[in-house]
Amino acid sequence: MRPITLIASVILALVATAVAAPPSKVSNPDFTKGESIPEGATHDWNLGPTGARGWMYSNKLETSEARQIMITTVDPGSPADGVLAPGDVILGAGGRLFKTDPRTEFGQAVGLAEKSSGRLVLIRWRDGRRTRVAVKLPTLGRYAATAPFDCSKSTAILEQGCAALARRMAANPEKGSPIERCYNALALLSSGNEEYLPLVRQQVEAFSTYSDLERRGLHSWWYGPINILLAEYVLATGDRTFMPNLERITGEIVEGQSEVGSWGHRMVQTNGRLSGYGMMNAPGLPMTISLVLARKAGVEHPDLDDAIEKSARLMRFYVGKGSVPYGDHHPWIETHDDNGKNGAAAVLFNLLGDAEAAEYFSRMSVASHGNERDNGHTGNYFNMLWAMPGVALSGSDASGAWMEEFGWYYDLARRWDGTFQHQGPPQAKPDSYRNWDATGAMLLAYAQPLGRIHLTGRTPSTAPEVDRRTAEDLVADGRDWGSRTRLESWSDRSNRQLLRNLESWSPVVRERAAIELARRDGDPTASLRKMLRRDDPYARLGACQAAIMLKERAAPLVDELRATLESDDLWTRAKAAEAIAAIGGPAMPALPDLLAMLAEPADASDPRRMEQRYLCFALFDRRDGMLGRSLEGVDRDDLLAAVAAGLRNEDGRARGAVRSVYQNLSFEAITPLLPAIHEAMIEPAPSGIMFADEIRLAGLDLFAEHGIEEGVPWCVTMIDPERWGMGNRIERSLNALRVYGGAARGQIPRLKALQAELEARKWNPERLRKIDIPGRIREIENDDAPRTLRRIDELTPGRAG
Repeated sequence: MRPITLIASVILALVATAVAAPPSKVSNPDFTKGESIPEGATHDWNLGPTGARGWMYSNKLETSEARQIMITTVDPGSPADGVLAPGDVILGAGGRLFKTDPRTEFGQAVGLAEKSSGRLVLIRWRDGRRTRVAVKLPTLGRYAATAPFDCSKSTAILEQGCAALARRMAANPEKGSPIERCYNALALLSSGNEEYLPLVRQQVEAFSTYSDLERRGLHSWWYGPINILLAEYVLATGDRTFMPNLERITGEIVEGQSEVGSWGHRMVQTNGRLSGYGMMNAPGLPMTISLVLARKAGVEHPDLDDAIEKSARLMRFYVGKGSVPYGDHHPWIETHDDNGKNGAAAVLFNLLGDAEAAEYFSRMSVASHGNERDNGHTGNYFNMLWAMPGVALSGSDASGAWMEEFGWYYDLARRWDGTFQHQGPPQAKPDSYRNWDATGAMLLAYAQPLGRIHLTGRTPSTAPEVDRRTAEDLVADGRDWGSRTRLESWSDRSNRQLLRNLESWSPVVRERAAIELARRDGDPTASLRKMLRRDDPYARLGACQAAIMLKERAAPLVDELRATLESDDLWTRAKAAEAIAAIGGPAMPALPDLLAMLAEPADASDPRRMEQRYLCFALFDRRDGMLGRSLEGVDRDDLLAAVAAGLRNEDGRARGAVRSVYQNLSFEAITPLLPAIHEAMIEPAPSGIMFADEIRLAGLDLFAEHGIEEGVPWCVTMIDPERWGMGNRIERSLNALRVYGGAARGQIPRLKALQAELEARKWNPERLRKIDIPGRIREIENDDAPRTLRRIDELTPGRAG
């Protein structure tokens, strides 16, 4: 088999996975009246093990408004062959008309049919007639209350699926992306069936040669699954043939990590920072898991332990705060999981023996199902892959309750040969994973009871096993939310229920309760005051979240929120600060507290200065910050000390918030900060890469406006054609150069070189013409009266900040 290389077509496929297709608005056709599938709406669905596929209406990532399924294809020889045909319309399943969501109802009907006689009764509309027809399915029994544990149906699905997957892999071992192939091989390995080991070894051997030292494409997405496969194979079989390969790939991952412990679409660049969007947790978590497994397999590397520790520290920050987000961003609190990152985090922390973090992320996984699992920034392939590995860590009652709620999804995705089709989110067009083989990703769920590999429970769970009632409560925490309906059903909850929800363990439930409470008339601050005074951390966080949503209506809580700033818990302090900022004017007496907290020296317990990050947003965000629009009445010394600290924060977005001060403070007042502003220009933030340019460009604008000499070379340097986001930087940098005018004459050779480089790169010729670098050069040359520039050391006898 040929070595794995970066094949252009696969790179393009992975580029497409970076952003799922946006939902398209189409009409809801009535097929019984002769209407057709809307043009361009090509996303149809596998209809369980029937052998049929069908189209149904979706709107805003839900199929809950659909009441019909149009059959699009029927496989010859399948159970549906001879019963259904393309063009048939399914109006109901299980003998009943669709009433809520045909996707869910069809999947549930499949489960009921397999439980007993195997007869799946459908209400079919054909040629103007409505009839009941039956598709005969094999009987598998029902999911056990502890599924997939002690569940004969789960065992049968795993055995059938692995057999079908093995036949497919034997026939075409190179089919599919590296991600699909690795997880398919891991599923066979997890079965414990030695007959599949040659097929697994074949994939291990193929991927053992993988390397991308030039760091092209989106290679970070491949390194994780590949290294997991190699490590799991070594650990499961004892075959150490590929240990040198495992050691090399592990080393490349370690050496590709950024200084803060992250990876992006690509690994770290030569400057020690990530390129492009910066930190991305969806590929980063599998890479970290692979490092832990490689260490278990015996790999030694001088920086391996440190790399694991740095990445784990990044992920652990989100414990108790929300879901693991896209990158180095705010905790995600709209849903209980996003792209399966919480499930992956649960696996990671269980491998590390961190019971608290494993428990939290596992519970978040249990609470994520239905429409929460349907979606994700890149589609839902990874949401399904990591679902059960995370859920199962809370025990068999948790997995059983979750499967009772969401097992229909697996039954709907399962094909009649036992393989699984990637379904994707409910939208008019297929997502970027269209035609991906999801068999391995789904079978890993059914392999959990075997515990043959670490992704399926070989490492015993450190998380407490929940009982059935607790499991059902966790599942209930994820209900009553939809991409289209949002929180409509929350309007039925009483104020008392909402206040109780504010005390939930789940930050998502607290957020939803706060939103609904703020929509209502009335004054809940008396109840919130009591919550802030309690020792219960969830109650205090919930009260802060409610205050954030209530804004000025929460003004009576200012004293309690100021007291909450003294909490021992970082996140409680951060949320109290956010609440104070949301209240605005009535909370101004708390401003000195926040400025002092931001200016405090670094604390060993908060090495990344996360508290200061969130204080930057609370104070300086132009839309929501207390000082985002005005600095009237602020003590200048306190302000300057806080701004200097904000400019040193390692997060680019936090630094960017500080730019509002540049606009709201006179030049005379801001002069002491010039050294700190200059430092923030020349040293980009090591994290928050996507937003790191904003504060640098704002500093450049300030320097140009006031004729600061040190800014001149940065008008060209900051353009940096090698780095992502040049389109935003080039115009602002050249505009600053125009302000300098003839004083920037020394930059003309660099501008000519820049023009030549962009032409050679064939960079957007139309935009390059409009930018008109030669015209900028002529302006500089024709400036006969260049301004006199000033140096920072002339303006600031002593360095500030």
